[in-house]
Amino acid sequence: MAGPNPERVRIDYDEHVATVRLVRAGKHNALDWEMFASLNAALDELSGRPGLRAVVLAGEGPSFCSGLDFPSFLSGDVNIDELFSRRDGETANQAQRITYGWQRLEVPVIAALHGHCLGGGAQLALGADVRIAGPDLRFSVMEVRYGLIPDMGITQTLPTLTGLDVAKELTFTGRIVEAEEALRLGLVTRLADDPQASAHELAREIAARSPDAIRRAKRLWNEAGARDERALELEAALQRELLGTPNQIAAVQAALANEPARFSDPA
Repeated sequence: MAGPNPERVRIDYDEHVATVRLVRAGKHNALDWEMFASLNAALDELSGRPGLRAVVLAGEGPSFCSGLDFPSFLSGDVNIDELFSRRDGETANQAQRITYGWQRLEVPVIAALHGHCLGGGAQLALGADVRIAGPDLRFSVMEVRYGLIPDMGITQTLPTLTGLDVAKELTFTGRIVEAEEALRLGLVTRLADDPQASAHELAREIAARSPDAIRRAKRLWNEAGARDERALELEAALQRELLGTPNQIAAVQAALANEPARFSDPA
């Protein structure tokens, strides 16, 4: 399976943490077809990576991602139908997969945001489990400016973070939201002067925890978001999977000894 184009997306590994970096800095990491393909390839690579425990998603240059590269799609060189195509057995199409796919990964994904985070770039950021933003963040669900609706998986993310009324207002207006307001609205988890350094620090902290527990914790929150009684059954089922396992015992022993734990990674 081919990996991502290194002129669009680069993946670096540091022990149990992967950094996925958009590297089209001269275009503010705008999404052309090759960027879509490379992000999908990155997701494929990460989903099969042994020993992976956390992912940092970031962008090089002045911005995280400025959204769709309209000139590249208007040039006629890209078949738009390809973006709407789906892989066998998947619900998300190729455009939606680059945002929703981060939720499908078993490990936590932390987005480090700075500069422009617009349109498709905003939807990409919302697909992460945690978002750490710099003070220069400019966030917008801006598709309405082009007579469009956001269609890259935003229904699975934005309303759960902000509430439906705020999601509608942001979508109806396409207005720019800066860092402090983004924090108040729940669009970002927290602010940091150096969001990439903060994201890597958090990723290393997560990677030091039991990977069995972390994977089930992510699954718990993803599947129990509706807050119905089936979520109680899910809590119990996932906990039973953990109790008495080698990593769970190692976590208890390390906590009692006040020492770092040594965990084995899921097969």
